[in-house]
Amino acid sequence: MPEARFTAACVQMRSGRDPGANRDAAVAGVRAAASRGAAYVQTPEMTSLVERNRQQLFAHVTTEDRDPMLAALRETARETGTVVQVGSIAVRTGEKIANRAYLIDAGGTIVSSYDKLHLFDVDLPSGERWRESATYTGGACAIVAETALATIGLTICYDIRFPGLYRALAEAGADVLTAPACFTRQTGAAHWHVLQRARAIETGAFVISAAQGGVHEDGRETYGHSIIVDPWGRVLADAGGDEPGLILAEIDLAQVADARARIPSLKHGRAFTVERVGRQVEPAQ
Repeated sequence: MPEARFTAACVQMRSGRDPGANRDAAVAGVRAAASRGAAYVQTPEMTSLVERNRQQLFAHVTTEDRDPMLAALRETARETGTVVQVGSIAVRTGEKIANRAYLIDAGGTIVSSYDKLHLFDVDLPSGERWRESATYTGGACAIVAETALATIGLTICYDIRFPGLYRALAEAGADVLTAPACFTRQTGAAHWHVLQRARAIETGAFVISAAQGGVHEDGRETYGHSIIVDPWGRVLADAGGDEPGLILAEIDLAQVADARARIPSLKHGRAFTVERVGRQVEPAQ
């Protein structure tokens, strides 16, 4: 049975172009969190490398079994006795790359992995243009993972904008939902907090999301604000904007049952159809 209470931590990072430096920062963050009593530690999306140049990205990315970040964090989980969620790393999958999260137990064993379902293809008013689908292959399976601490639903970044995914994870038993991210500063400032709180309120679950923050070596700017939200939508911890750092909060799983009893919306969902009515425009002859 999962623990009733545990301390969770998010490691906020500003990953750059040097995978070795990023690895060292992630390992140091997990160790620091464990030294402060964290039983679960999460790192951000793209923990191992933030690189928008496709050629340079492929030059650094390897297969899962050879990835030094994954190996280092598995060993750190074992050494510290913590559950570690690697927000995501880029791993080779044929001609493209998977944006893949890993959940590692306190013995260093990989419990599960998850490939980001929703890819960020967008043109922003600022002029930023993102085409993740040109480089990454999207996942096809949502993941709910059982651990000694909690039942955890795995998602990544842009997934947070798709509420049906989180409802499905909660209905499948997740009491903790996660959305580690590399959110752009522009979209983060507009939507990050409300999306995190909304997913928690809609599902009556904790939401834990470590984030990248600041100006990266490849020129992108990310929003930061790693966050832990309780099942009632209250922000328990927020890392703030630009600087790398660490946040911790107590997770009391009894609050999940309490929130879902007070607002039992997960039980009240109903199948329905959509009917479009009103004046229809006649097609041109």
